[in-house]
Amino acid sequence: MKTLEGITVLDLSRVLAGPYCGMMLADNGANVVKVEPPGVGDDSRAFGPFVGKESAYFMSLNRSKRSITLNFKRQEEIDVFRELVKKADVVLENYRPGTMEKFGLGYEELKKIKPDLIYAACSGFGHSGPYMLKPAYDIIVQAMGGVMSVTGPEGGEPTRIGASLGDIIAGIFTAWGVMLALYHRSKTGEGQKVDVGMLDCQVAVLENAIARYVTSGAVPGPLGNRHPSITPFSAFTAKDGHIIVGAGNDRLWQRLCKEMNCTELVADERFNSNGNRTNNAKELADILNKIFITKTIAEWMELLEAAGLPCAPINTVDKIVNDPQVKAREMIVEVEHPVAGRLKMPGVPVKLSLTPGAVGGPAPLLGEHTAEILKEFLGWDEQKTAAFFDVKS
Repeated sequence: MKTLEGITVLDLSRVLAGPYCGMMLADNGANVVKVEPPGVGDDSRAFGPFVGKESAYFMSLNRSKRSITLNFKRQEEIDVFRELVKKADVVLENYRPGTMEKFGLGYEELKKIKPDLIYAACSGFGHSGPYMLKPAYDIIVQAMGGVMSVTGPEGGEPTRIGASLGDIIAGIFTAWGVMLALYHRSKTGEGQKVDVGMLDCQVAVLENAIARYVTSGAVPGPLGNRHPSITPFSAFTAKDGHIIVGAGNDRLWQRLCKEMNCTELVADERFNSNGNRTNNAKELADILNKIFITKTIAEWMELLEAAGLPCAPINTVDKIVNDPQVKAREMIVEVEHPVAGRLKMPGVPVKLSLTPGAVGGPAPLLGEHTAEILKEFLGWDEQKTAAFFDVKS
């Protein structure tokens, strides 16, 4: 058993934030039906890289789901969706606010059909506020949410985080919201709307940047790889590249000085407390880099790990995909796709002891399960399905 077995999700979302949420639910047992427009489907089906004609981007975000195509320009197919809603627990969408209402499929309408429905809407700015109708992408909310202003080299230009965390964090928060709503429903029988804004999620993860601003009035800026309030906690230059070292307290700092043969720094008034080390971070970095440059990354890793000091190489993607810890935790899995063949992708990061999640299968071909789903949900036979879609314009 997986945790969400018995929960049915109608996933109308596309590209990244919503599909990521749907993928999380599907990996943990939910019956996720991806509802796509015919012909093109989810926009991300056209995003590279490709394996043959299949998008690896799309496949990595829509595994373990089934696909049905419905054309919401045709009232009869909107009506079919409304019938599907009667058998669903969750409707997931990431359209701009107001779009679902134009089809007569907003929360207020759907809850008339299914009073205990969980309606999850993940949009750029949420379903209220002056920015509600603005369009948004990952880079838009990374910029507006302040994350880019604290990312990048010190004194350099604002920088987008390399992964699409504006979307992904919103997807994770939406999945969390769905779980909260399902838990509430299990106690009360009540459904509700889950309204998640990507901008809100960026604000929620700014953590110490907001804490520093509201307590000091100083506007945080990018600091490169160093931590704003813990030192040394940064990248240092070894003989053959960079190594990350995090000495997060005085005990670890003293241990680091011992391993680097610079114990005189422990009593140095510039560095004898974390606050002083942070205030003199550039001076300290210059001193430590002159020592780090004398050994290779591997040599420092062996030395520092033996002393119990937090440290790491800066892995490239090829290295992390093949890392023994990542493999041991089954964080890279292979899925067999009917067209693309075997494809590697990230696994499920939350490890439950009794009801573990797992990748249940490949991403669906566009409309692959239309007949199957209509039979399962509505009892349609092949002839009725064929006749219904044969009259489409």
